[in-house]
Amino acid sequence: MVLGCLLSVSACASMPDSSAPQALGSLDHQTTSAAPMPPVAGREPEQLLLDFMAATADPSNRHQAARQFLSPAADAQWDDSASTTIIDSQPNTLRESRSGDTATYVVRARRIGELAADGSYRVSDGTLETKIDMEKIDGEWRIKDLPSGVIVEQAAFAKSYHRYSLFFPNLTGLAMVPDLRWISARKDQLAQRLLGLLTEGPQSALAAAVHNPMGAPVALRAPITKADGDRDNVGVGGGGLSVDFSGATALDPATRNLLAAQVVLTLSGADVLGPYLLNADGKPLDDRYANGWQHSDVEAKGPDAIARNRVGVHAVRDGSLVAVTDSGITPAPGFFGATHTLQSVGLSPDGQLVAAVAKSGRPDPEPERTLIIGTYDGQGFPVATGDTFTRPTWPADGSSAWSVVDGDRVIRAVHDRTTGNVSVQDVDTTALIAAASTSASPRTPITELRISPSGARAAIIANGKVYVAVVVPQANGKFALSSALPLAIGLSTPAVSIDWLTDEKVIVGRDGTVDPVAGVLVDGSEFRAQTSQNLTPPVRVLTASPDQEYVADSRAVLELTRNPEGREDYWREVPGLGANAIPVLPG
Repeated sequence: MVLGCLLSVSACASMPDSSAPQALGSLDHQTTSAAPMPPVAGREPEQLLLDFMAATADPSNRHQAARQFLSPAADAQWDDSASTTIIDSQPNTLRESRSGDTATYVVRARRIGELAADGSYRVSDGTLETKIDMEKIDGEWRIKDLPSGVIVEQAAFAKSYHRYSLFFPNLTGLAMVPDLRWISARKDQLAQRLLGLLTEGPQSALAAAVHNPMGAPVALRAPITKADGDRDNVGVGGGGLSVDFSGATALDPATRNLLAAQVVLTLSGADVLGPYLLNADGKPLDDRYANGWQHSDVEAKGPDAIARNRVGVHAVRDGSLVAVTDSGITPAPGFFGATHTLQSVGLSPDGQLVAAVAKSGRPDPEPERTLIIGTYDGQGFPVATGDTFTRPTWPADGSSAWSVVDGDRVIRAVHDRTTGNVSVQDVDTTALIAAASTSASPRTPITELRISPSGARAAIIANGKVYVAVVVPQANGKFALSSALPLAIGLSTPAVSIDWLTDEKVIVGRDGTVDPVAGVLVDGSEFRAQTSQNLTPPVRVLTASPDQEYVADSRAVLELTRNPEGREDYWREVPGLGANAIPVLPG
């Protein structure tokens, strides 16, 4: 079960066990305040092996707790940093042989995740099988020989590790992109650890889509302290933090503000409380915030703010774009509210531009569909044709609308707001599908493509499976999709619709009556089913923002209603839209 399920089993549904890992290996080799418990005397080899597996969840001091179960020779040879594999439950231990003083066991378990040395997580699947030799030393069983790397059961992770988001600016500097990591650290070590990771930069797959103001030549000039200079219990409770950077005086004001935003969002998201006194070589990073930065000073660049709906709810009803308001359903002004040919619509985040898929009206064998771009209250102009288009999607800057033509050609319609001209560019998907022979890579047809609010990632449904890819700018001004990671491995029914709740989380709709709507973290480490109360599957399409979620099922369009009294959330029908309407939120 996933991390959310580890914390509250009753709240989660059965589903592919996308695990809950966190950063191991080189990140967590710090001493702890208490010595680990030694192995229980007189343990039988099988039970001692299980005790060892449980102890691997504590990575401090190069897995000191687990090393107590090893013979001196095995302790010297074991490379705990080689890899980290997360398994879904206590493994099966099968005895292969046993004599008076030696034993060999085969460990078999279901693999659900892999951790990189930087704490980033990747979903995996399949069976892990390894062999471990044991021997008696001074009357006690110890592990004599084991493979390199660490194997950890997911429930143990939930007790030792936590997920944190590092933040890096997107390439325009308009939004912060979360980079999820899993870390085991004491509270008083957390701020230093997080800022250390920021200086190291984003995980390699994301690097092309962001930049790092905290990268070289910027560095932490001194240990982090409380705001008053106290070095004890930094980040614990109130008192704020003081951070001094070397190399930051050379940054221009805009880059300094981005550095402050990534630091404050990262620390505040980890419940390390401000105010945050940020200095450059001993002087305030920005004189306006000499008394400290607060979360409110930078939240406009955070994932919730960037993804928030600012233009209201719309829908495609009877082939027209309509606005859904408290007073009723009204057609949108201009072409898109007057036509009856629309099949799907994407609204730019500011609500000024519309990208729509419409019936072309052309006879066979001409393409059946047309992608139309236009202003919300004006005219629309065809820019591309095809037999199928995915519903259009816009990043937060509203610069372009993306869609997939005929299941395999990704395009972006770039709108020049100065001239009103639209140019269509092909998006390079070579890296996206080059490894399609492997189970972890997308296979066409692509039936959904949604660009994240920051523009740094793309959520994809390909052949009924869910992926998140990175949006990579090219030197020629075009874009590519690469580094696709599978999410929600093992779904029992195909995914049919996806959208971004924020840059950290997607909402997935799938066929069938079991958990038809669920939220999935962008690294795949958590799958949490949402309520299905009042839904009538199958789900046709969904759309989401941090404050709103809508689903079109077999009979109506429904809005997710949060229950403030702690009772179960439920879906409430939006009156006046009918059975075939499609909800539309900006983005």
